[in-house]
Amino acid sequence: MPELPEVETTRRGVAPHVDGRKVRALLVREHRLRWPIPGDLPAILEGQRITAVERRAKYLLFHTSRGSVLVHLGMSGSLRLVSPAEPAAFHDHFDIVFTGDTILRYNDPRRFGCCLWQPAGEVHPLLAGLGPEPLSEGFDGGLLYHRSRGRRGPVKSFLMDQKIVVGVGNIYANEALFLAGIRPDRAAGRISRARYEVLAGCVKQVLTSAIDQGGTTLRDFVGGDGKPGYFAQQLYAYGREGLPCKQCGKKLQESRISQRTTVYCVACQR
Repeated sequence: MPELPEVETTRRGVAPHVDGRKVRALLVREHRLRWPIPGDLPAILEGQRITAVERRAKYLLFHTSRGSVLVHLGMSGSLRLVSPAEPAAFHDHFDIVFTGDTILRYNDPRRFGCCLWQPAGEVHPLLAGLGPEPLSEGFDGGLLYHRSRGRRGPVKSFLMDQKIVVGVGNIYANEALFLAGIRPDRAAGRISRARYEVLAGCVKQVLTSAIDQGGTTLRDFVGGDGKPGYFAQQLYAYGREGLPCKQCGKKLQESRISQRTTVYCVACQR
């Protein structure tokens, strides 16, 4: 599933090409995504100018004076800039066509993504109640410490809770916990403030590095330029179960936490 760095990479890839452009049409080939594309969205968008492209958590927001289009890539979605001459493929579900013949095309084989509308001055229910952005000043070890008090569940699940902090998905939770030396199955409420300060710094470090390198290469993900990311080459934990730890050489262990694959080192993480 595309995580925060992949979504941010996509935003950076497409924003220079659509920012300031006027929407000529929204062409919907398949409205049945995770939630149906609103039937009136093509009429709402026609003639609107994109004033900015923002990311909130794993959502992309294409802002106009009337409101914002919310796009989520789901598990297998991607956005690409294509020419009018490029025919639509089977899983190309909608196009945002701009003046000047720029086309932003959404492809999603599994159809778990979305394209929804947020009127100006409102906050869409999907965005309400989200925690702070992990790369913002509002996210630090103090926040993690105070929000974790009394929690008996594993720290990995706590870190992936979008009400605590947004955008820290399975890949980067594994990596941040490895770098911080914290076992992913430790009770969140039993971790000290000092260790949470380290963990918050590791979250920022791993996400920043992944964004700088274009995200993580996954089976389905490509960036806005159609090219995959390359951060996977630097992964310490995720996807390396059974392989030697890059720090101590012991075999990495695998378990399931909240139904997600979890990889850790019994020697380096405690």
